[in-house]
Amino acid sequence: MAELEPLPWRLHSDGSAVPNPGRMGIGAILVSPDGTRHTVSEKLANAGCNNEAEVQALLAGLRLARELGAQAIAVYTDSDLIAKQLGACANAPDPVRLHAPLLDARTLLTTFASHWLSWVPRHRNQEADRLARAALGMAPKPAKPPKGRRKLKR
Repeated sequence: MAELEPLPWRLHSDGSAVPNPGRMGIGAILVSPDGTRHTVSEKLANAGCNNEAEVQALLAGLRLARELGAQAIAVYTDSDLIAKQLGACANAPDPVRLHAPLLDARTLLTTFASHWLSWVPRHRNQEADRLARAALGMAPKPAKPPKGRRKLKR
């Protein structure tokens, strides 16, 4: 009898740096297959740029998933850098400052029986962004509707 694949946990992660570069905050939402939600909202001790914060948020979410016993994970990020470095275009060269944390993220992803990484538009990652900004004592960004076709007034 074939073994069933484990159901994936969902991870949305986001990082903020204010100013950029500056103080870093990370946010992540981890949802188990049964719908149980776990969150991360943390101000990091060191300063850095937004891309560093994005990678640190991803790492925090992946570590939490491992601690909670996740075997499969679907990662959603609004970071172009993470999507390019760890997703389908994973052969892109790493920015020097991000080489070590991206290597950590690649290594951590391989500890799951299966993993997926998808880029999502910013408006579909707002909760993780709110957690990252809250860690820095900042209010959420105002919601912007997704850009699309507009009807012309006549």
